Amino acid sequence: MNKLIFILLIGIFSFGFQSKYPGVPKFYHSHLDSALTKAGANSYELQKALNEAPKEQKEGMAFLISYMPKRDLTTLKAAFLLENSDYAYKARKKYSWCATLPDSIFFNEVLPYANISETRDAWRKDFYERFTKYAEGQKSMTDAIFAIARKINKEEDVEYNTKRSKVDLSPLEAMAEHMATCTGLSMILTDAFRAVGIPSRLAGTAMWTNFKGNHTWSEVWVDKKWQFIEYYPDTLNQSWFVADAGKADPENPLHWIYAVSYKPTNLYYYPSHMGHSMSIIDPNKLPEEMKSRVERMKSFAGKTEPYIWGVNVTQRYLDIYKASLENMKLAENETMANVVVFKDKTSSGSESRISCRIDVYEGDKVVDFGYSPRKTDDMNQFLKFKLKKNSTYKLVATNPELSINQSFTITTGNKLTEDYNLTTNQ
Repeated sequence: MNKLIFILLIGIFSFGFQSKYPGVPKFYHSHLDSALTKAGANSYELQKALNEAPKEQKEGMAFLISYMPKRDLTTLKAAFLLENSDYAYKARKKYSWCATLPDSIFFNEVLPYANISETRDAWRKDFYERFTKYAEGQKSMTDAIFAIARKINKEEDVEYNTKRSKVDLSPLEAMAEHMATCTGLSMILTDAFRAVGIPSRLAGTAMWTNFKGNHTWSEVWVDKKWQFIEYYPDTLNQSWFVADAGKADPENPLHWIYAVSYKPTNLYYYPSHMGHSMSIIDPNKLPEEMKSRVERMKSFAGKTEPYIWGVNVTQRYLDIYKASLENMKLAENETMANVVVFKDKTSSGSESRISCRIDVYEGDKVVDFGYSPRKTDDMNQFLKFKLKKNSTYKLVATNPELSINQSFTITTGNKLTEDYNLTTNQ
């Protein structure tokens, strides 16, 4: 009898444990416990969304709730989450490119209901119905991407305009104002892609290395790799900003290229609160004219807890720019200059390379700039400049952290490529 009671108790305990979150993989249970606690009075809505999600959608719903920022845990309603999930899974069933996605990509770059800090609009159903007509009948994900991107400004009646009311306009807010800047336009494009099962996310930089501003754009996961596209598209991985992105400083978070992640990472996306991003910037790596500006921006650090996660994708954009230079046809009077900076004349190994900003002067005019390879970069990597043959230039190498500010005069020859190893006075 005692043995029978013991078996029954074990069965009851096991049943209770397994039914805590029915249909949800055990991996999420502790995450859900934490999320529901943070949700407070709104935990009822989240539990309802989880309970009412169809069997095939339960893991996706668990993913959203598990990694949901607190602002959403305490406010989002079950109806909102269920509609978002329902139409995301409709797209997964309808489109072959979505059906074959890894769950990790579908959960993180198709299923999410928001991108960054925008108002949480119920955009999914509307966008599914709007953009299905463009995706319908397309032979590939790439065809669908351009079918949408080339018509989206007319479909949404939203154009670039700096008179918009705020930077992070949600799609429905931008449609109401008929305007947005790069961040708002990129959110519209990303949500349109997600609506038809195309993995998409925002990417951007807090500040270009020429200090002329910042920028945001969209990325799509196509052919099993991330590629970028703009609201006003050229083609994949081509746009006006390739040279700016390709000159990002991999040593300075202010100039990194970031991509958004719904799932937490170990890094915040740069606008997750600009003050927080500024708080990790080393002022010694900034030009004098920027230091006071950054100090003002730092004053905002810590006032709001950041909650938008990101990924550092700087190297991919450096590689894209490098490839574009290598594929660029030189004019008859042009040469490709390969530049590396070394610590001193006695060594030329990888460990002796120094990353410096190199400004190229022709006379008194700066004609180009970039950042020389670091000691951790491949020995075959160079900073490349397209220069005129048989011409004299001044190269100014700076690295405030190492107190480097040194000028070099070079004269190009007649070869297609020429190497320039600069050595500092360190």
